[in-house]
Amino acid sequence: MKQITKSAALIGAACGVVFGVVTPLTASADGTPAPLKWSTCEGEGLDPRQECATVSVPMDYGDPDGERIDLAVSRIRSEKPSARRGALLLIAGGPGGTSLDHPSAKGRKLPREVRDAYDLIGFAPRGNTPSAPVSCDLDKADLALTKFRPWPAPDGSVTENMAYARHVSDACARNGGELMRHISTKNNARDIDRIRAALGERKLSAWGDSYGTYIGAAYLELFPHRTDRVVLDSNDHADPVRAERAWLQAFEVGAEDNFPVFAKWAATPGNPYRLADTAAEVRPRFLRLAARLDREPIPWPGAHPARLNGNVLRQTMLDSFYDPDDYPVLATLMLAAEKGTVPPAPPAPPEAMLQNGAAVGAATICNDGAWPRSAAVYRKGVAESRAKYPLTAGMPRNAMVCAAWPWQPKEEPVRVTDRGPSNVLLVQNERDVATPLSGALKLREDLGGRAVMVTVNSTGHGAYLENGNACGDATVSRFLATGKRPGQDTYCA
Repeated sequence: MKQITKSAALIGAACGVVFGVVTPLTASADGTPAPLKWSTCEGEGLDPRQECATVSVPMDYGDPDGERIDLAVSRIRSEKPSARRGALLLIAGGPGGTSLDHPSAKGRKLPREVRDAYDLIGFAPRGNTPSAPVSCDLDKADLALTKFRPWPAPDGSVTENMAYARHVSDACARNGGELMRHISTKNNARDIDRIRAALGERKLSAWGDSYGTYIGAAYLELFPHRTDRVVLDSNDHADPVRAERAWLQAFEVGAEDNFPVFAKWAATPGNPYRLADTAAEVRPRFLRLAARLDREPIPWPGAHPARLNGNVLRQTMLDSFYDPDDYPVLATLMLAAEKGTVPPAPPAPPEAMLQNGAAVGAATICNDGAWPRSAAVYRKGVAESRAKYPLTAGMPRNAMVCAAWPWQPKEEPVRVTDRGPSNVLLVQNERDVATPLSGALKLREDLGGRAVMVTVNSTGHGAYLENGNACGDATVSRFLATGKRPGQDTYCA
Protein backbone atom coordinates (compact mmCIF):
# COMPACT_ATOMS: atom_id res chain seq x y z
CA MET A 1 0.00 0.00 0.00
CA LYS A 2 1.21 3.33 -1.04
CA GLN A 3 2.83 5.84 1.32
CA ILE A 4 0.81 8.96 2.06
CA THR A 5 3.39 11.01 0.15
CA LYS A 6 6.89 10.31 -1.10
CA SER A 7 8.34 12.85 1.34
CA ALA A 8 6.55 11.14 4.20
CA ALA A 9 7.92 7.80 3.05
CA LEU A 10 11.49 9.10 3.17
CA ILE A 11 11.38 10.25 6.78
CA GLY A 12 13.94 7.92 8.47
CA ALA A 13 13.77 6.64 6.00
CA ALA A 14 -17.88 -4.01 -20.42
CA CYS A 15 -18.21 -3.33 -23.98
CA GLY A 16 -15.35 -2.53 -26.31
CA VAL A 17 -15.38 0.33 -28.74
CA VAL A 18 -13.04 1.55 -31.42
CA PHE A 19 -11.80 5.08 -31.87
CA GLY A 20 -14.56 7.34 -33.10
CA VAL A 21 -17.35 4.94 -32.11
CA VAL A 22 -18.37 5.78 -28.58
CA THR A 23 -21.12 4.37 -26.38
CA PRO A 24 -21.98 7.15 -23.91
CA LEU A 25 -22.69 6.05 -20.37
CA THR A 26 -23.93 9.30 -18.89
CA ALA A 27 -27.47 8.80 -17.61
CA SER A 28 -27.95 8.39 -13.87
CA ALA A 29 -29.98 5.49 -12.54
CA ASP A 30 -33.19 7.50 -12.22
CA GLY A 31 -32.58 9.86 -15.15
CA THR A 32 -32.08 12.98 -13.00
CA PRO A 33 -29.19 15.38 -13.59
CA ALA A 34 -26.18 15.25 -11.28
CA PRO A 35 -26.89 17.49 -8.26
CA LEU A 36 -23.31 18.73 -7.90
CA LYS A 37 -22.25 22.36 -7.61
CA TRP A 38 -18.79 22.71 -9.08
CA SER A 39 -16.42 25.52 -8.10
CA THR A 40 -12.71 26.35 -8.23
CA CYS A 41 -10.49 23.96 -6.27
CA GLU A 42 -8.20 25.15 -3.51
CA GLY A 43 -4.53 24.25 -3.74
CA GLU A 44 -1.35 24.98 -5.62
CA GLY A 45 -0.09 23.55 -8.89
CA LEU A 46 -3.50 22.37 -10.06
CA ASP A 47 -4.65 22.32 -13.65
CA PRO A 48 -6.83 25.45 -13.99
CA ARG A 49 -9.55 23.27 -15.48
CA GLN A 50 -9.89 21.19 -12.31
CA GLU A 51 -13.06 21.94 -10.37
CA CYS A 52 -14.36 20.68 -7.04
CA ALA A 53 -17.66 19.81 -5.37
CA THR A 54 -18.96 17.82 -2.40
CA VAL A 55 -21.13 14.72 -2.22
CA SER A 56 -23.23 14.02 0.88
CA VAL A 57 -23.15 10.41 2.13
CA PRO A 58 -24.33 8.61 5.28
CA MET A 59 -21.72 8.40 8.00
CA ASP A 60 -23.16 4.98 8.92
CA TYR A 61 -24.65 2.96 6.07
CA GLY A 62 -26.43 0.89 8.68
CA ASP A 63 -28.37 4.06 9.51
CA PRO A 64 -28.80 5.72 6.09
CA ASP A 65 -31.16 8.37 7.47
CA GLY A 66 -28.79 9.37 10.26
CA GLU A 67 -25.85 11.76 10.36
CA ARG A 68 -24.22 12.60 7.04
CA ILE A 69 -20.75 13.70 5.98
CA ASP A 70 -19.51 15.54 2.91
CA LEU A 71 -16.92 14.01 0.59
CA ALA A 72 -14.72 16.29 -1.52
CA VAL A 73 -14.72 15.41 -5.22
CA SER A 74 -12.71 16.89 -8.10
CA ARG A 75 -13.09 16.79 -11.88
CA ILE A 76 -11.40 17.67 -15.14
CA ARG A 77 -13.81 17.29 -18.00
CA SER A 78 -13.14 15.23 -21.12
CA GLU A 79 -10.98 17.15 -23.57
CA LYS A 80 -13.14 16.01 -26.50
CA PRO A 81 -16.86 15.86 -25.63
CA SER A 82 -17.70 14.05 -28.88
CA ALA A 83 -15.41 11.19 -27.81
CA ARG A 84 -16.50 11.13 -24.18
CA ARG A 85 -17.42 7.71 -22.84
CA GLY A 86 -18.00 8.51 -19.18
CA ALA A 87 -16.10 9.13 -15.95
CA LEU A 88 -12.79 7.60 -14.84
CA LEU A 89 -12.45 7.56 -11.06
CA LEU A 90 -8.88 7.73 -9.75
CA ILE A 91 -8.60 5.76 -6.49
CA ALA A 92 -5.53 6.54 -4.39
CA GLY A 93 -3.40 4.25 -2.30
CA GLY A 94 -2.96 4.33 1.43
CA PRO A 95 -5.07 3.81 3.42
CA GLY A 96 -4.79 7.48 4.24
CA GLY A 97 -4.24 8.70 0.69
CA THR A 98 -6.40 10.97 -1.43
CA SER A 99 -6.80 11.39 -5.18
CA LEU A 100 -8.28 14.88 -4.96
CA ASP A 101 -5.43 16.41 -6.97
CA HIS A 102 -4.96 13.40 -9.26
CA PRO A 103 -7.04 14.72 -12.16
CA SER A 104 -4.35 17.41 -12.41
CA ALA A 105 -1.28 15.36 -11.42
CA LYS A 106 -2.01 11.98 -13.00
CA GLY A 107 -4.09 13.60 -15.71
CA ARG A 108 -0.93 15.18 -17.13
CA LYS A 109 0.55 11.71 -17.66
CA LEU A 110 -2.49 10.10 -19.30
CA PRO A 111 -2.41 9.87 -23.11
CA ARG A 112 -4.73 12.14 -25.08
CA GLU A 113 -7.08 9.36 -26.15
CA VAL A 114 -7.79 8.54 -22.47
CA ARG A 115 -8.29 12.18 -21.53
CA ASP A 116 -10.69 12.51 -24.46
CA ALA A 117 -12.71 9.47 -23.38
CA TYR A 118 -13.34 10.42 -19.76
CA ASP A 119 -14.00 13.08 -17.22
CA LEU A 120 -11.18 12.48 -14.72
CA ILE A 121 -12.57 12.24 -11.19
CA GLY A 122 -10.68 12.41 -7.90
CA PHE A 123 -11.93 12.27 -4.32
CA ALA A 124 -10.79 12.40 -0.73
CA PRO A 125 -12.10 9.26 1.02
CA ARG A 126 -14.06 9.61 4.26
CA GLY A 127 -11.91 10.87 7.11
CA ASN A 128 -9.25 12.26 4.79
CA THR A 129 -8.84 16.02 4.67
CA PRO A 130 -11.09 17.74 3.59
CA SER A 131 -13.74 14.96 3.68
CA ALA A 132 -14.78 15.12 7.37
CA PRO A 133 -11.13 14.84 8.49
CA VAL A 134 -10.30 12.78 11.58
CA SER A 135 -7.34 12.84 13.95
CA CYS A 136 -6.33 10.85 17.01
CA ASP A 137 -4.30 13.83 18.25
CA LEU A 138 -1.23 11.68 18.82
CA ASP A 139 2.01 12.76 20.41
CA LYS A 140 4.52 13.74 17.73
CA ALA A 141 6.77 10.81 18.63
CA ASP A 142 3.90 8.40 17.93
CA LEU A 143 3.71 9.54 14.30
CA ALA A 144 7.07 8.05 13.31
CA LEU A 145 6.65 5.42 10.62
CA THR A 146 8.97 3.13 12.56
CA LYS A 147 6.31 3.06 15.29
CA PHE A 148 3.20 2.82 13.10
CA ARG A 149 4.89 0.01 11.19
CA PRO A 150 5.42 -2.45 14.05
CA TRP A 151 9.18 -2.96 14.10
CA PRO A 152 10.03 -5.16 17.10
CA ALA A 153 12.83 -4.50 19.58
CA PRO A 154 16.34 -5.65 18.60
CA ASP A 155 15.86 -8.90 20.52
CA GLY A 156 12.51 -9.56 18.84
CA SER A 157 10.40 -8.48 21.80
CA VAL A 158 6.88 -7.20 21.01
CA THR A 159 6.25 -5.64 24.44
CA GLU A 160 6.73 -2.07 23.24
CA ASN A 161 4.55 -2.73 20.17
CA MET A 162 1.67 -3.95 22.33
CA ALA A 163 2.03 -0.90 24.60
CA TYR A 164 2.04 1.40 21.55
CA ALA A 165 -1.11 -0.31 20.24
CA ARG A 166 -2.92 0.31 23.54
CA HIS A 167 -1.70 3.90 23.77
CA VAL A 168 -2.71 4.85 20.22
CA SER A 169 -6.01 2.98 20.40
CA ASP A 170 -6.91 4.86 23.57
CA ALA A 171 -6.07 8.18 21.87
CA CYS A 172 -8.18 7.30 18.81
CA ALA A 173 -11.13 6.32 20.98
CA ARG A 174 -10.78 9.52 23.00
CA ASN A 175 -10.13 11.99 20.17
CA GLY A 176 -11.18 10.41 16.88
CA GLY A 177 -14.93 10.91 17.05
CA GLU A 178 -17.79 8.71 15.87
CA LEU A 179 -16.63 8.64 12.24
CA MET A 180 -13.59 6.55 13.24
CA ARG A 181 -15.91 3.57 13.67
CA HIS A 182 -17.22 3.90 10.12
CA ILE A 183 -14.03 4.24 8.09
CA SER A 184 -13.56 1.00 6.16
CA THR A 185 -12.88 -0.35 2.70
CA LYS A 186 -16.48 -1.43 2.14
CA ASN A 187 -17.75 2.00 3.17
CA ASN A 188 -15.26 3.58 0.79
CA ALA A 189 -16.77 1.43 -1.96
CA ARG A 190 -20.28 2.50 -0.97
CA ASP A 191 -19.15 6.12 -1.03
CA ILE A 192 -17.86 5.62 -4.57
CA ASP A 193 -21.29 4.49 -5.69
CA ARG A 194 -22.81 7.64 -4.17
CA ILE A 195 -20.24 9.65 -6.12
CA ARG A 196 -21.19 7.77 -9.30
CA ALA A 197 -24.85 8.59 -8.78
CA ALA A 198 -24.11 12.23 -8.00
CA LEU A 199 -22.10 12.48 -11.21
CA GLY A 200 -25.11 11.19 -13.13
CA GLU A 201 -23.21 8.17 -14.45
CA ARG A 202 -24.93 4.87 -15.06
CA LYS A 203 -21.55 3.10 -14.87
CA LEU A 204 -18.14 4.11 -13.63
CA SER A 205 -14.66 3.33 -14.92
CA ALA A 206 -11.82 3.31 -12.40
CA TRP A 207 -8.06 3.23 -12.02
CA GLY A 208 -7.17 2.01 -8.53
CA ASP A 209 -3.58 2.08 -7.32
CA SER A 210 -2.10 0.08 -4.40
CA TYR A 211 -4.67 0.14 -1.55
CA GLY A 212 -6.95 1.60 -4.21
CA THR A 213 -6.99 -1.88 -5.77
CA TYR A 214 -8.57 -3.20 -2.57
CA ILE A 215 -11.24 -0.50 -2.70
CA GLY A 216 -11.69 -1.28 -6.39
CA ALA A 217 -12.08 -4.99 -5.62
CA ALA A 218 -14.71 -4.15 -2.99
CA TYR A 219 -16.59 -2.00 -5.50
CA LEU A 220 -16.48 -4.84 -8.03
CA GLU A 221 -18.10 -7.10 -5.46
CA LEU A 222 -20.72 -4.72 -4.05
CA PHE A 223 -21.68 -3.01 -7.32
CA PRO A 224 -20.53 -5.27 -10.18
CA HIS A 225 -22.99 -3.94 -12.74
CA ARG A 226 -22.12 -0.32 -12.02
CA THR A 227 -18.60 -0.88 -13.38
CA ASP A 228 -17.40 -0.08 -16.89
CA ARG A 229 -13.62 -0.44 -17.42
CA VAL A 230 -11.59 -1.13 -14.28
CA VAL A 231 -7.79 -1.02 -13.99
CA LEU A 232 -6.22 -2.37 -10.79
CA ASP A 233 -2.56 -1.32 -10.54
CA SER A 234 -0.07 -2.71 -7.97
CA ASN A 235 -2.45 -5.15 -6.44
CA ASP A 236 -3.18 -6.02 -2.84
CA HIS A 237 -3.62 -9.59 -1.70
CA ALA A 238 -7.35 -9.53 -0.97
CA ASP A 239 -7.30 -12.05 1.85
CA PRO A 240 -10.93 -12.75 2.85
CA VAL A 241 -10.00 -13.30 6.53
CA ARG A 242 -6.87 -11.34 7.37
CA ALA A 243 -7.56 -8.24 5.27
CA GLU A 244 -4.68 -5.78 5.82
CA ARG A 245 -2.70 -8.29 7.91
CA ALA A 246 -1.94 -9.86 4.53
CA TRP A 247 -0.70 -6.47 3.28
CA LEU A 248 1.68 -6.11 6.21
CA GLN A 249 3.08 -9.61 5.80
CA ALA A 250 3.61 -8.97 2.08
CA PHE A 251 6.64 -6.82 2.94
CA GLU A 252 8.59 -10.00 3.76
CA VAL A 253 8.39 -11.18 0.16
CA GLY A 254 8.45 -7.68 -1.30
CA ALA A 255 11.80 -6.86 0.32
CA GLU A 256 13.30 -10.15 -0.85
CA ASP A 257 12.01 -9.61 -4.41
CA ASN A 258 13.56 -6.13 -4.57
CA PHE A 259 16.84 -6.38 -2.69
CA PRO A 260 18.78 -8.14 -5.50
CA VAL A 261 17.99 -5.24 -7.86
CA PHE A 262 19.19 -2.72 -5.30
CA ALA A 263 22.31 -4.80 -4.65
CA LYS A 264 23.16 -4.93 -8.35
CA TRP A 265 22.73 -1.14 -8.59
CA ALA A 266 24.80 -0.58 -5.44
CA ALA A 267 27.70 -2.62 -6.87
CA THR A 268 27.76 -1.00 -10.31
CA PRO A 269 31.16 0.49 -11.23
CA GLY A 270 30.98 4.24 -11.59
CA ASN A 271 27.97 4.58 -9.29
CA PRO A 272 28.75 7.49 -6.93
CA TYR A 273 26.77 5.66 -4.23
CA ARG A 274 28.55 2.35 -4.75
CA LEU A 275 28.52 0.15 -1.65
CA ALA A 276 30.49 -2.95 -2.72
CA ASP A 277 32.52 -4.53 -5.49
CA THR A 278 29.92 -7.24 -6.08
CA ALA A 279 26.17 -7.48 -5.61
CA ALA A 280 26.62 -10.51 -3.34
CA GLU A 281 28.40 -8.33 -0.76
CA VAL A 282 25.59 -5.80 -0.36
CA ARG A 283 23.10 -7.91 1.57
CA PRO A 284 25.46 -9.05 4.37
CA ARG A 285 26.78 -5.48 4.58
CA PHE A 286 23.24 -4.17 5.11
CA LEU A 287 22.44 -6.83 7.73
CA ARG A 288 25.66 -6.18 9.64
CA LEU A 289 25.02 -2.44 9.68
CA ALA A 290 21.41 -2.89 10.85
CA ALA A 291 22.57 -5.16 13.69
CA ARG A 292 25.26 -2.66 14.69
CA LEU A 293 22.74 0.19 14.76
CA ASP A 294 20.46 -1.98 16.91
CA ARG A 295 23.28 -2.06 19.47
CA GLU A 296 24.67 1.43 18.94
CA PRO A 297 22.14 3.97 17.59
CA ILE A 298 23.49 7.25 16.23
CA PRO A 299 21.91 10.56 17.27
CA TRP A 300 20.22 12.26 14.30
CA PRO A 301 19.42 15.88 15.18
CA GLY A 302 16.41 17.27 13.41
CA ALA A 303 15.22 13.89 12.15
CA HIS A 304 12.04 12.13 13.17
CA PRO A 305 12.83 9.92 15.04
CA ALA A 306 15.97 11.58 16.39
CA ARG A 307 18.10 8.43 16.44
CA LEU A 308 19.31 6.29 13.58
CA ASN A 309 18.85 2.73 14.78
CA GLY A 310 18.52 -0.58 12.97
CA ASN A 311 14.79 -0.23 12.45
CA VAL A 312 15.12 3.26 10.95
CA LEU A 313 17.62 1.78 8.48
CA ARG A 314 15.26 -1.10 7.68
CA GLN A 315 12.30 1.25 7.20
CA THR A 316 14.43 3.44 4.92
CA MET A 317 15.16 0.31 2.89
CA LEU A 318 11.45 -0.35 2.41
CA ASP A 319 10.74 3.30 1.59
CA SER A 320 13.55 3.45 -0.96
CA PHE A 321 12.36 0.28 -2.67
CA TYR A 322 9.06 1.93 -3.63
CA ASP A 323 10.91 3.68 -6.47
CA PRO A 324 14.41 2.79 -7.79
CA ASP A 325 15.04 6.52 -8.15
CA ASP A 326 15.22 6.57 -4.33
CA TYR A 327 17.99 3.98 -4.03
CA PRO A 328 20.52 6.79 -3.33
CA VAL A 329 18.62 7.63 -0.13
CA LEU A 330 19.34 4.19 1.33
CA ALA A 331 22.89 4.07 0.02
CA THR A 332 23.69 7.54 1.39
CA LEU A 333 22.36 6.54 4.81
CA MET A 334 24.41 3.33 4.81
CA LEU A 335 27.63 5.08 3.77
CA ALA A 336 27.20 7.71 6.47
CA ALA A 337 26.20 5.28 9.22
CA GLU A 338 29.19 3.05 8.56
CA LYS A 339 31.35 6.07 9.41
CA GLY A 340 29.32 6.79 12.54
CA THR A 341 27.66 9.86 11.01
CA VAL A 342 24.28 10.75 9.53
CA PRO A 343 23.19 12.68 6.43
CA PRO A 344 21.14 15.88 6.78
CA ALA A 345 17.73 15.20 8.31
CA PRO A 346 15.04 14.84 5.64
CA PRO A 347 12.24 17.40 5.68
CA ALA A 348 9.19 16.37 7.66
CA PRO A 349 5.70 16.68 6.17
CA PRO A 350 3.21 18.92 7.98
CA GLU A 351 2.16 17.37 11.27
CA ALA A 352 -1.53 17.83 10.44
CA MET A 353 -1.09 15.64 7.37
CA LEU A 354 0.67 12.96 9.41
CA GLN A 355 -2.03 13.09 12.10
CA ASN A 356 -4.79 12.71 9.53
CA GLY A 357 -3.04 9.95 7.60
CA ALA A 358 -2.29 7.97 10.77
CA ALA A 359 -5.89 8.19 11.97
CA VAL A 360 -7.42 7.15 8.65
CA GLY A 361 -4.84 4.41 8.18
CA ALA A 362 -5.42 2.96 11.63
CA ALA A 363 -9.21 3.13 11.33
CA THR A 364 -9.27 1.44 7.93
CA ILE A 365 -6.82 -1.31 8.76
CA CYS A 366 -8.42 -2.10 12.11
CA ASN A 367 -12.06 -1.82 11.05
CA ASP A 368 -11.60 -4.01 7.98
CA GLY A 369 -10.78 -7.19 9.89
CA ALA A 370 -10.16 -8.48 13.41
CA TRP A 371 -6.56 -8.77 14.60
CA PRO A 372 -5.35 -11.11 17.37
CA ARG A 373 -5.26 -9.57 20.84
CA SER A 374 -2.69 -11.93 22.35
CA ALA A 375 0.97 -10.90 22.49
CA ALA A 376 1.87 -14.58 22.21
CA VAL A 377 0.51 -14.70 18.66
CA TYR A 378 2.79 -11.87 17.63
CA ARG A 379 5.82 -13.21 19.50
CA LYS A 380 5.51 -16.46 17.57
CA GLY A 381 4.98 -14.72 14.24
CA VAL A 382 7.88 -12.31 14.77
CA ALA A 383 10.26 -15.14 15.69
CA GLU A 384 9.32 -17.12 12.58
CA SER A 385 9.58 -14.09 10.34
CA ARG A 386 12.96 -12.97 11.72
CA ALA A 387 14.40 -16.41 11.05
CA LYS A 388 13.10 -16.70 7.49
CA TYR A 389 13.17 -13.06 6.34
CA PRO A 390 16.01 -11.25 8.14
CA LEU A 391 15.75 -8.11 5.98
CA THR A 392 12.45 -7.16 7.61
CA ALA A 393 13.37 -8.39 11.12
CA GLY A 394 9.89 -9.67 12.03
CA MET A 395 7.96 -6.42 11.42
CA PRO A 396 5.50 -7.88 8.87
CA ARG A 397 3.99 -10.29 11.41
CA ASN A 398 3.99 -8.01 14.42
CA ALA A 399 1.19 -6.20 16.24
CA MET A 400 -0.16 -3.02 14.72
CA VAL A 401 -2.44 -0.65 16.61
CA CYS A 402 -5.27 -3.04 15.73
CA ALA A 403 -4.11 -5.45 18.45
CA ALA A 404 -5.83 -3.14 20.96
CA TRP A 405 -8.39 -1.38 18.75
CA PRO A 406 -11.40 -0.32 20.86
CA TRP A 407 -14.03 -1.40 18.31
CA GLN A 408 -14.76 -4.71 16.65
CA PRO A 409 -15.20 -4.78 12.85
CA LYS A 410 -18.80 -4.20 11.83
CA GLU A 411 -18.54 -6.45 8.75
CA GLU A 412 -16.58 -9.35 7.35
CA PRO A 413 -13.58 -8.42 5.17
CA VAL A 414 -13.95 -8.12 1.41
CA ARG A 415 -14.31 -11.47 -0.33
CA VAL A 416 -13.39 -11.23 -4.01
CA THR A 417 -15.19 -13.59 -6.40
CA ASP A 418 -15.44 -14.26 -10.12
CA ARG A 419 -19.10 -13.20 -10.25
CA GLY A 420 -19.75 -10.17 -12.46
CA PRO A 421 -18.84 -8.73 -15.85
CA SER A 422 -15.45 -9.42 -17.40
CA ASN A 423 -14.14 -5.86 -17.47
CA VAL A 424 -11.05 -5.82 -15.24
CA LEU A 425 -7.39 -5.38 -16.23
CA LEU A 426 -4.72 -5.99 -13.58
CA VAL A 427 -1.28 -4.47 -14.16
CA GLN A 428 1.54 -5.51 -11.87
CA ASN A 429 5.28 -4.95 -11.66
CA GLU A 430 7.25 -8.14 -11.19
CA ARG A 431 9.24 -6.65 -8.30
CA ASP A 432 7.13 -4.50 -5.97
CA VAL A 433 8.07 -4.06 -2.32
CA ALA A 434 4.61 -3.14 -1.01
CA THR A 435 2.28 -5.20 -3.19
CA PRO A 436 4.39 -8.10 -4.45
CA LEU A 437 3.57 -10.22 -7.47
CA SER A 438 2.55 -13.17 -5.27
CA GLY A 439 -0.36 -11.20 -3.81
CA ALA A 440 -1.41 -9.90 -7.22
CA LEU A 441 -1.53 -13.44 -8.55
CA LYS A 442 -3.90 -14.38 -5.73
CA LEU A 443 -6.22 -11.49 -6.60
CA ARG A 444 -6.05 -12.55 -10.25
CA GLU A 445 -7.06 -16.08 -9.24
CA ASP A 446 -9.96 -14.78 -7.15
CA LEU A 447 -11.34 -12.70 -10.02
CA GLY A 448 -11.26 -15.64 -12.43
CA GLY A 449 -12.78 -14.89 -15.82
CA ARG A 450 -13.57 -11.31 -14.85
CA ALA A 451 -9.96 -10.24 -15.29
CA VAL A 452 -6.86 -10.35 -17.43
CA MET A 453 -3.45 -9.65 -15.87
CA VAL A 454 -0.44 -7.91 -17.38
CA THR A 455 2.79 -8.66 -15.52
CA VAL A 456 5.48 -6.06 -16.18
CA ASN A 457 9.19 -6.79 -16.05
CA SER A 458 9.96 -3.80 -13.88
CA THR A 459 10.89 -2.80 -10.34
CA GLY A 460 9.05 -0.43 -8.00
CA HIS A 461 5.58 0.32 -6.70
CA GLY A 462 3.06 1.70 -9.18
CA ALA A 463 3.14 0.22 -12.67
CA TYR A 464 0.99 2.30 -15.03
CA LEU A 465 2.72 5.53 -16.08
CA GLU A 466 5.04 5.34 -13.07
CA ASN A 467 7.56 2.52 -12.51
CA GLY A 468 6.41 0.11 -15.24
CA ASN A 469 7.46 -0.06 -18.88
CA ALA A 470 6.22 1.09 -22.28
CA CYS A 471 4.53 -2.24 -23.07
CA GLY A 472 2.51 -2.23 -19.85
CA ASP A 473 1.60 1.43 -20.24
CA ALA A 474 0.40 0.91 -23.81
CA THR A 475 -1.69 -2.11 -22.82
CA VAL A 476 -3.50 -0.19 -20.05
CA SER A 477 -3.99 2.93 -22.18
CA ARG A 478 -5.48 0.87 -25.00
CA PHE A 479 -7.92 -0.80 -22.61
CA LEU A 480 -9.07 2.48 -21.11
CA ALA A 481 -9.43 4.16 -24.49
CA THR A 482 -10.93 1.32 -26.52
CA GLY A 483 -11.95 -1.48 -24.14
CA LYS A 484 -9.52 -3.89 -25.81
CA ARG A 485 -7.70 -6.21 -23.42
CA PRO A 486 -5.17 -8.95 -24.18
CA GLY A 487 -6.90 -12.22 -24.93
CA GLN A 488 -5.13 -13.85 -21.98
CA ASP A 489 -2.74 -13.05 -19.16
CA THR A 490 0.41 -11.62 -20.67
CA TYR A 491 3.97 -10.62 -19.80
CA CYS A 492 5.53 -7.29 -20.78
CA ALA A 493 9.27 -7.91 -21.04
